[in-house]
Amino acid sequence: MTPPPYLSDDQIERLADLLDQRAAPFQGFNLEALDGYLSAIVVSPGDIPASEWQPAVWGPKPPRWESPAEAEEVAMLLSGHLNGVTARARQGEDLPDHLSPLLWLPEDPMAEQKDDLDVGRDWAFGFFRGVELRSDDWDTWLDKEDWIDEIFALLEQLGTGEITSDNPQEAATPVTYRERVEIVASLPGMLADLYVHRIEQLTPRTPAKRADGPDRNDLCPCGSGKKYKKCHGQN
Repeated sequence: MTPPPYLSDDQIERLADLLDQRAAPFQGFNLEALDGYLSAIVVSPGDIPASEWQPAVWGPKPPRWESPAEAEEVAMLLSGHLNGVTARARQGEDLPDHLSPLLWLPEDPMAEQKDDLDVGRDWAFGFFRGVELRSDDWDTWLDKEDWIDEIFALLEQLGTGEITSDNPQEAATPVTYRERVEIVASLPGMLADLYVHRIEQLTPRTPAKRADGPDRNDLCPCGSGKKYKKCHGQN
């Protein structure tokens, strides 16, 4: 089966059912966690082959599929969703509905809700599971880029439900429902920024060529009689 550029509503429902039956009960992912997991893979510092990321989807023990056709369908659904997540990261904000992050929200997200409603928790859990696949490379990025550290801090708030202080003596404060929704709304922009950074880091850079001029051991063109390296060629 050829993976689609993104999953249709029926395909998403089919994948969600498979995960609920064959993955989530066995320490694997539900659909929301899978969406976060694939998002981390798409913006990862390095390429991650399917053979490396797919096993974690189902938990410690891979399921036995009813037939080769079902196994092929599952692989197609996972690859198709990866394609959709990639398209989401490339596009950034103002996403069409079919590329929106797949996570649970109340029917009216803007209405007042209890602060213990853990919107986005599973998505953040999946994202950080994906980060673990290239943790050393992510650490390198985090050490160099404060803005990536800020993104991770927000995702940690979704996952833990707490906002920690820079002062270790201060207690963490709970994340409100409104703060959760604001973080969720900013996910497409965050992923787009990470994706652009990934592409920039993976793009080979051509060293700048030195402008044509005399060789360092040639006589300096100023007429001093000295070698260029001892005259105007000195750094």
